[in-house]
Amino acid sequence: MRELTPSEIVKQLDKYIVGQDSAKRSVAVALRNRYRRRRLPEELQEEIKPRNIIMIGPTGVGKTEIARRLARLVDAPFVKVEATKFTEVGYVGRDVDSMVRDLVETSIRMVKNRMVEQVRGKAEAAAEERIVELLVPSPKKEASYKNPLEVLFGQPPEQQNTGDGERMKAVHEERNIVRSKLKIGELENEMVEIEIEDRGGTPVEFFTGVGIEEMSINFRDLLGGMLPGKKKKRKVTVAEARKLLVQEEANKLVDMDQVVAEAIEQAEQNGIIFLDEIDKIASRDYKAGPDVSREGVQRDILPLVEGSTVMTKYGPVKTDHILFIAAGAFHISKPSDLIPELQGRFPIRVELDSLTVEDFKRILTQPKNALITQYTALLDTEGVKVVIKDDAVDQIAEIAYAVNQADENIGARRLHSIVEKLFEEISYSAPELTGKTMVIDGEYVKAQLKELITGKDIGRFII
Repeated sequence: MRELTPSEIVKQLDKYIVGQDSAKRSVAVALRNRYRRRRLPEELQEEIKPRNIIMIGPTGVGKTEIARRLARLVDAPFVKVEATKFTEVGYVGRDVDSMVRDLVETSIRMVKNRMVEQVRGKAEAAAEERIVELLVPSPKKEASYKNPLEVLFGQPPEQQNTGDGERMKAVHEERNIVRSKLKIGELENEMVEIEIEDRGGTPVEFFTGVGIEEMSINFRDLLGGMLPGKKKKRKVTVAEARKLLVQEEANKLVDMDQVVAEAIEQAEQNGIIFLDEIDKIASRDYKAGPDVSREGVQRDILPLVEGSTVMTKYGPVKTDHILFIAAGAFHISKPSDLIPELQGRFPIRVELDSLTVEDFKRILTQPKNALITQYTALLDTEGVKVVIKDDAVDQIAEIAYAVNQADENIGARRLHSIVEKLFEEISYSAPELTGKTMVIDGEYVKAQLKELITGKDIGRFII
């Protein structure tokens, strides 16, 4: 996990997310507190709980993106779940413990990928030797008759046939030639038949005391090494064979027990769970009717947030130090409509601002992955250069803001549909425009989006 100061975290988030400074500062401090906690004595570390956060704001203003970028920034296990997908214990559906199991799966995948990269050099060398063996097989030894009495009385073995030695020498020379060709990529399209491990199996679900445990368990994994490894043959190109064999050899070199142990520790100490649509399970009057189920989900979430132990197929996982970031629009309900116990587990509340015209302009141009940059890069693959004038950016931002005000406010997501419609004609004709430069100015934007500017039945033209 990278150690960054709060100001450095905010600067990194600024590269991808426009505005929302208060939310960025809150998550930056929460993350820095983890670093501070690890520097304390062990007995004090256990007493310090993460400062969970509730983000309040309309859709499309950056709530999810802030949490996702934060996790990538520090290489922490991250999972996004929707509160509405869960049901309380006793009802058919996903139980809230599944979010922790998802986090552990994500953590294991991250740790395993990192360890695979560490042994990639050895795995590639082993895979190349297997490919060479496939292209230039070893000569089969001729079976020779041995007198049982000679074996019994320890007679000296016969000297190796001179012909066998010459054949092995020829094979060795041919393999050196093949290795040279493999290095320069001459044999990438050659077909070979490889034998790889069959990782398939029938996943099963089993019942526990609290309902259906959502753990896919493979019988072969369950029985460990008691069952022999199943192999299957495939005919593939050398290029594809290399990928498959490198992965197989890397898996042999990686200690899965170490992966699981480290992954569980990462999930427990650095994991981030983003709980979206928390407002949908909040209700002003949760005493009767269908809202009873909503209260039940809140009460099921409560033990996870305050710290409990969840059983997974990899072992028990403690949630005491997992950072929970909840988010919701809270148009109808408000955070105080959550049950009091759950409110107390989210001490930090951050309100995110609705996007203005200026925000839309910055979103279109400033972030590293800006939407306009994406579209121009896509068209550049067809040999079409697109130049977008400043007045075009102004027009797009104003139209996006106006449509959000007139119709449903979906924040920055509105830009995706507007820019897609703007580039529709150029994208369609791009193969015929190779080598040309297309200039998009304010007048072009008005011409392409005239239906939106008139404001007549916006829903017919754009989402």
